[in-house]
Amino acid sequence: MRAQQVRAGFVELYGTEPEGVWSAPGRVNLIGEHTDYNDGFVMPFALPHTALAAVSRRDDGVLRLHSADVDGGVVELRPDELTPESDRDWTAYPAGVVWALREAGHAVTGADIHLTSTVPSGAGLSSSAALEVVVALALNDLYELGLQRWQLARLCQRAENVYVGAPTGIMDQTASACCEEGHALFLDTRDLSQKQIPFDLAAEGMRLLVVDTQVKHSHSEGEYGKRRAGCERGAALLGVDALRDIPYADLDAALARLGDDEEAVRLVRHVVTEDERVEKVVDLLESGRTRAIGPVLVAGHASLRDDFRISCPELDLVVDTALSAGALGSRMTGGGFGGSAIVLADVADVDTITKAVEEAFAAAGFTAPRVFEAVPSPGARRLA
Repeated sequence: MRAQQVRAGFVELYGTEPEGVWSAPGRVNLIGEHTDYNDGFVMPFALPHTALAAVSRRDDGVLRLHSADVDGGVVELRPDELTPESDRDWTAYPAGVVWALREAGHAVTGADIHLTSTVPSGAGLSSSAALEVVVALALNDLYELGLQRWQLARLCQRAENVYVGAPTGIMDQTASACCEEGHALFLDTRDLSQKQIPFDLAAEGMRLLVVDTQVKHSHSEGEYGKRRAGCERGAALLGVDALRDIPYADLDAALARLGDDEEAVRLVRHVVTEDERVEKVVDLLESGRTRAIGPVLVAGHASLRDDFRISCPELDLVVDTALSAGALGSRMTGGGFGGSAIVLADVADVDTITKAVEEAFAAAGFTAPRVFEAVPSPGARRLA
């Protein structure tokens, strides 16, 4: 139905049928936070919430962009005039993809694009990556560029890093491009090797909830960049290319070498222990001990809250309340400073936990959260 609607919107805007309709999902990260730009491990899966794009090629050097979700008309740009960090509007994401493709030598001469998305914006669920990937996949297909999914993810990351100016890692774009239905993606962000891990909670009587705190964040703002710079500084102090290169068994010795550099100690400790947590979750899922991942999620939240210091009162309230109401595990997910938390729970406890979180937010005077079930869904694909 949404594919038909976005197609109809394209016809109304541009007066002709699009050449196709594509979809790319948002993602939730099960475990592995702020490890991707440290060459570490992550484990996201795709959400059923998607960005859709109806697209046609143009050969006249014009790029026309429109979003059904943003007030305003069609934005017209010229691909040969696109300049990094020149656009702070939503158009920076699709325009950045066109810029990145052209910079890489691909002859993208223009396009008419009509977009819509159900991925919540600012909730730490990769709404921007979904926009980037859906446009990249459409242009890859239409212009017959022959790029593989991991290559599209790399180009989308470059669009966000350089064109948008947000220092994100590679996880979000790879998850949107490469995840498979019913699976979580175990991704090594150094070489982009992937393993699809079966993740069917429903078959085991469990659910994973996403609690969107409604506290908005932006990766292009300073705190995210500060954490990344701090991790790079820690790696330099320890004489390694990236914090991924510090084995978990050697963590104590590495921290001792950092002496009284309290910030470096905290950041290094989080990244090294978080990589270990990802590998632990993979082992537990592959051995059929899904329930046992709950405490690992909780430990991950404590590390993000205390060592990386990117949580907020609303995220902490979700985690504490959910655990008190019987959740098997809970943690913040995404870049931090707002956004969403995840809650692992038995089916019988979902309603109780949801009610407890909603009541806790009301009692604290916070904006009511949005709670929904996260079901591992397909990655980016062509719909029509």
